[in-house]
Amino acid sequence: MLEEKLACSKATVKRTIEDMRLYLNAPIQYSRSQNGYFYDRTGDEMFELPGLWFNSSELYALLSAQQLLENVQPGLLQSHLQPLRSRIDGLLRQQHAAGPDLAGSVSILQMGARPAGPCFRVVTTALAEKSRLQIEYFNRGQNERIGRMISPLRLVWYRDNWYLDAWCHLRKGLRTFSLDAIESAQLLEQKVRRVAKKEIQAHFSSAYGIFSGQATATAVLRFSEQSARWVSVEQWHVEQHGFFLPDGRYELHLPYHNPTELLMDIMKYGDEIEVISPADLRHQTKQQLARALAQYQPGYCTKTLKQPSD
Repeated sequence: MLEEKLACSKATVKRTIEDMRLYLNAPIQYSRSQNGYFYDRTGDEMFELPGLWFNSSELYALLSAQQLLENVQPGLLQSHLQPLRSRIDGLLRQQHAAGPDLAGSVSILQMGARPAGPCFRVVTTALAEKSRLQIEYFNRGQNERIGRMISPLRLVWYRDNWYLDAWCHLRKGLRTFSLDAIESAQLLEQKVRRVAKKEIQAHFSSAYGIFSGQATATAVLRFSEQSARWVSVEQWHVEQHGFFLPDGRYELHLPYHNPTELLMDIMKYGDEIEVISPADLRHQTKQQLARALAQYQPGYCTKTLKQPSD
């Protein structure tokens, strides 16, 4: 009967049933009295076939994504990801693909990454339970520690580091916290202050970089012909606009609010970039370049170093 329904041989039917048992954990049993197969329903859960089927390239992509997650925070999600890896490996083997070897073929290189800090699990628990947090936070810019009550909204992985977008009850507004700078965190019984998704998106995503706030200006950056080969295919912001100039240079327009991160990215291009507008961003860039150049002038010294005493 199964051979007729599936239009295949008896051997193919048996192999398919065995694959379902082995790779999909299907509770298939054989009944001698009825001379047929059935699902064993004596367990606590009803078995269902997976809702999605993947081809080899999609499975490789999943395994690569899993490798990325493991490298982002080594050991943190190992117990949760291992069952997924085992299932993907099994499906790849079923398709005669060397799934386990892929992990060694994916290399994730990080630069400037900081450890997530001691409060990652507490923060994720608060997000899952929609609970407020009492945190002790080290503000590097002000070189001070301060206690805050926050309503965590979402975790952000940005430029190899973790950040937490939250409502700060001290400042009464949306803020972004560097996760590694949260030195202690305590779950509170109070539920989070709800913030509309549109408000969150507008505050954290309308302007360039991790520094939040509504975009207040548009930066116009002009890149050299050589740099244009890379910049023209990069996404700096979801609302950016760029085009090639007749001489081969590339002009990029993007919204920003706080210029701090944008200035850092401008500086790394050196003489391969020119800030066209606005005037204050162009002036700030000139000032930074002048200060950098001054450090290489003869006789320049940032400070007088004290000699160690005996």
